[in-house]
Amino acid sequence: MSANAVNELRFTAVGQGDPLAEPLLAELALEYASRYHAPVERVAAWLRTYPADEFAPPGGALLIGLRDGQPVTGGAFRRFDDETAELKRIWTDSRYRRQGYAKALLAELEVEIAARGYRRVYLTTGDKQPEAEELYLSTGYSRLDEPLPAEGEVYPLAFQKVLVP
Repeated sequence: MSANAVNELRFTAVGQGDPLAEPLLAELALEYASRYHAPVERVAAWLRTYPADEFAPPGGALLIGLRDGQPVTGGAFRRFDDETAELKRIWTDSRYRRQGYAKALLAELEVEIAARGYRRVYLTTGDKQPEAEELYLSTGYSRLDEPLPAEGEVYPLAFQKVLVP
């Protein structure tokens, strides 16, 4: 990806139901349904099971990366504990992958996470998403032996990153 393309990426905070988030969530539902052999409608509904306020200030946010006004990447975080934010729904439109947009998204999310006072970032992901594992390892996340204890959904691959104060 050229530096110009990264520089043209602008992030905006939106609510979970915002139209800018919809194309990314729709494609995410299709991708997960295909990889995990589940009905698209069920996956789409599942993607919206978290209350929207969990991805809103002060504890969380949902950021969409726009290029030429079009959503190309996005992701969210929510409070995991007093010192830890949990990443959710990290996604890049399939037409824009392998161009650095996901790395730019993670960097932007980490800035926002640190600004909210969190010291650590945590996430889990599925075992049929090798691209996600590669992304997290290449951006300074450490793979954990197992997910941290949590209520609700937990996936087999867990990562964390300590943010520099």
